[in-house]
Amino acid sequence: MCGIAGLFNCNLPADELRLDQAVAKLTHRGPDDRGIFLDGRFGMGHTRLSIIDLAGGHQPLFSEDRRLALIANGEIYNFIELRSELTAAGFRFQTQSDSEVILHAYLAFGEGFLERIQGMFAFALYDALEGRLILARDRLGIKPLFLARRPDGIAFASEIKALLPLLDQPREIDPQGLAQYFQNQFSTGATTVLRGVERVLPGEAVVVEAGKTTRRFRYWSPLAVRTEELDFDEAAARFDALMERVMVEHMRSDVPFGLFLSGGVDSSLLLALLTRYSGEPIRTFSVGFPGTSLTDELPLAEGLARRFRSRHREIRPGPQDILHSLPLTVWAADDLMRDNASLPTSLLARAAGEELKVVFSGEGGDEVFAGYGRYRTSPLERLFKSLLAPGSGGFRTRGSFRGRWPKTLFGPALLAAAQSARRPVQESWRETPREWSDLQRMQYVDLCHALPDNLLVKADRMLMAWGVEGRVPFLDHRVVEFGLSLPDRLKIEGRQGKLFLKRWGERLVPAEQLYARKRGFHVPLGEWLDEPFLERLNWILPEHPALTPWFKPAGIRALIARCRDERQGSAMLWAIIQFAIWHRLFISGNGERPEALTDPLEILQR
Repeated sequence: MCGIAGLFNCNLPADELRLDQAVAKLTHRGPDDRGIFLDGRFGMGHTRLSIIDLAGGHQPLFSEDRRLALIANGEIYNFIELRSELTAAGFRFQTQSDSEVILHAYLAFGEGFLERIQGMFAFALYDALEGRLILARDRLGIKPLFLARRPDGIAFASEIKALLPLLDQPREIDPQGLAQYFQNQFSTGATTVLRGVERVLPGEAVVVEAGKTTRRFRYWSPLAVRTEELDFDEAAARFDALMERVMVEHMRSDVPFGLFLSGGVDSSLLLALLTRYSGEPIRTFSVGFPGTSLTDELPLAEGLARRFRSRHREIRPGPQDILHSLPLTVWAADDLMRDNASLPTSLLARAAGEELKVVFSGEGGDEVFAGYGRYRTSPLERLFKSLLAPGSGGFRTRGSFRGRWPKTLFGPALLAAAQSARRPVQESWRETPREWSDLQRMQYVDLCHALPDNLLVKADRMLMAWGVEGRVPFLDHRVVEFGLSLPDRLKIEGRQGKLFLKRWGERLVPAEQLYARKRGFHVPLGEWLDEPFLERLNWILPEHPALTPWFKPAGIRALIARCRDERQGSAMLWAIIQFAIWHRLFISGNGERPEALTDPLEILQR
């Protein structure tokens, strides 16, 4: 796991000082090593978190003739098999690094090399002979990669904060990205909240020549998946073999690993599988909120830890810990998103980082095997919603700010942009194959948007802020294809979701654990926005310079009053606070890292 950054100019030589500043912004992603390479108008830099080939994996990596230079973030899980194949074909390897297979695969297979690589990755491959740069991101978007267009070329980086030293133009907010953040909880697709900065999409490669993007193409898409008419026994037999292969590959590491254990289906199954294939106790980490209205899942996690004899650690943050971790989580998330589970995840990652460099987690199980309640809405309800939002299939039609609040809160520019904030969801729904079921379409929409631009931001950035690599076996693309291809009847029955995974897991985990009511990973924010905090907020937030171009001060005061008097609206208020902090860090500031625990209102007053 690492951080990458670089630039490719049209005319001027690459600026080493600015590139070094960009790479320094990624030290948290790779505290073990740093490397920079310059070649005229092109430059690339890398920070390294050593996990495989601890001594010999320095990057950039080069081909023997130095025609190719590579910087990569992530893990190539099938590197042993690829290395064997390429060695037999006559290629000579200089390191034991998993990333080196990318160099030789490019020479062996041309652009088709991307289809041969399995893993989670984002990389930049520079071909000096052709004057060509290839930027590529893994199939599901587990690893991040951003691209910025500059007056004299392009820049790229693992995180937006690393692009700030490389941008020549003034930093401005993209209204569409901002509206998507407030209405969808995250900006999505190529669009980000920072104008001129875009994402490389999951499963996408970008070809750059002479500092200009010449081509973008998708080398993988779930749209190619077709339903397979299997019964449970046939599907379970296939999944047995698949998960054994996936787990063995994901467990390749030269350092110890652990697991975030929630007590839910996905992490419970991972604990069982990790214990089976490692043959030794796994280190597990759980978080709970005692003293709140939420059901405390710590006893469930503790019971599993005892059953599988894991080395278990519990984190019990209080209100002050959560509130004061907000500035760091906003900084870590980089591009605005508001999955509030980022707050406890960051605290878990901090604890895990004291012991480990690699942690497994269960992201993807709900999207791949249909675990969310929104997948089980009635056809009548979806029909009604589809009339309100034509082309959406009645799925994810409502924005987070609704009723009177958009007009009460939003200024003219944000209100106008919010009208099309849901369009990406509708476009994804419409591009699905005709023969797909509505359930498959819903899964696909989430795989395109909520997963890479929200959940995986949490899974990657909150961990990497503390130098920890996250691994998510349920998002191996082969598992995703398998889950999407299952007939609906194996995934959902009545009000029971994720049915196949639960039935398959009965041999591994007690049934009462698998079929317990789904709780989700919630945070009791409303209970923690107490009156003294809201009173201070009322003095600071309504006229804050980050907000006045986008919000009506009177509307913000009305929202704060509602939170204080009715204990409602905390999610909307929290979203506005996060944007104001993000603006302070990334627009007014230069992406500086806040302290681990910082009063968010102090940040806003600086």
